[in-house]
Amino acid sequence: MSPKKIVIAGGPSTGKTSVVSGIEAAGFLCFHEISRAITLQAREEGIEQLFLTDPLLFSQRILEGRLAQYHDAEKLDNAVVFFDRGLPDVVAYLDCFGTPYPEEFTTICANNVYDEIFLLPPWEEIHTSDNERYENFEEALRIHDCLEHAYTSFGYAVVDVPKVSVEERVQFIIEKLKIS
Repeated sequence: MSPKKIVIAGGPSTGKTSVVSGIEAAGFLCFHEISRAITLQAREEGIEQLFLTDPLLFSQRILEGRLAQYHDAEKLDNAVVFFDRGLPDVVAYLDCFGTPYPEEFTTICANNVYDEIFLLPPWEEIHTSDNERYENFEEALRIHDCLEHAYTSFGYAVVDVPKVSVEERVQFIIEKLKIS
């Protein structure tokens, strides 16, 4: 029996990475975000900003990496596993920025289903930019709407996570899932 697959989704400036770290610290297995690793790999290949120069290739690499994570999770004996972003995030970002993509992207999202989606809202007070995060806060708001739309279009009932401390957010998620 494969574990329950739980996605922690959210655009930039949501505190998602801190929440995922908190879930992991609480003893749960988490598959981490792969976009920064793909960005760094592209730089090593001489492509400075792959997501800007070839957003479809960047998204293809992310989709492949997240699909591998999904299949890796299926082999585990854990009752629950968490993902820092899910497959529908890929189409959400592409849709958000008007980038066309092959039907295969949608098919992959539709055929690899998660059990629960927790969506963290943008939070202006914690917004920062760095070498891998280029979005301003207004873009973060737009991305949030695109993420919510993508997940609901694949039939998910998205659970909104409140803007409270990391510890309270982790507790909220664990209580909603009725796990310990």
